[in-house]
Amino acid sequence: MLLLALVFALALDSGLLRLARVIRLGIFVPYAVPSVVAALMWGYLYGPDFGPFAQLSRNLDLPAPHFLGEGWMLGSLANIVTWEFVGYNMIILYAALRTIPHDLYEAAAMDGAGAWRIARSIKLPALRPALLLTLLFSVIGSFQLFNEPSLLMKIAPDVISSSYTANLYAYSLAFTGNQVNYAATVSFLLGLVIVVVSYAVLLTANRRRTA
Repeated sequence: MLLLALVFALALDSGLLRLARVIRLGIFVPYAVPSVVAALMWGYLYGPDFGPFAQLSRNLDLPAPHFLGEGWMLGSLANIVTWEFVGYNMIILYAALRTIPHDLYEAAAMDGAGAWRIARSIKLPALRPALLLTLLFSVIGSFQLFNEPSLLMKIAPDVISSSYTANLYAYSLAFTGNQVNYAATVSFLLGLVIVVVSYAVLLTANRRRTA
């Protein structure tokens, strides 16, 4: 997801794309869609019986793809999350790119640097703080995954169980199993893991930056 957001940000900042504002808005709009709506929409698209991909496959006399099958589910969830948040990460990276002084680009161009050299030597180093921020958000967001698997569990109960993610497990313990104390313990441990992992990411990034 971060790599895709970086590619989009660099492409938009290059000034070579036509209708850049429209493209930027189109990439960002999915972030404004509530996660529940996004999960329902993609659940319909993934549907093996009524989804458009399945219908198209049947029209072509091909086997319907099992997007909600056990081997595909993780990728299907990753696709939904990427569709939702790639625009958000792109905006952060794009905003960081717009703060780079144009004098640096002009000086590099005078030295004969092309677009690829400018991106590698100027833009990417300047994006390190923004990349670290988006990486941290992505790590935290991966631990917070709940709405998407919770809704897809209704149409793929054999693949997604109540313990598919930590959040879903804690929710099921509290509101289905009535094990409130156990659910609170799981939630506390999840929060502790998020803090530790986030700190580890920041510490590793700072060490690499100062090395």
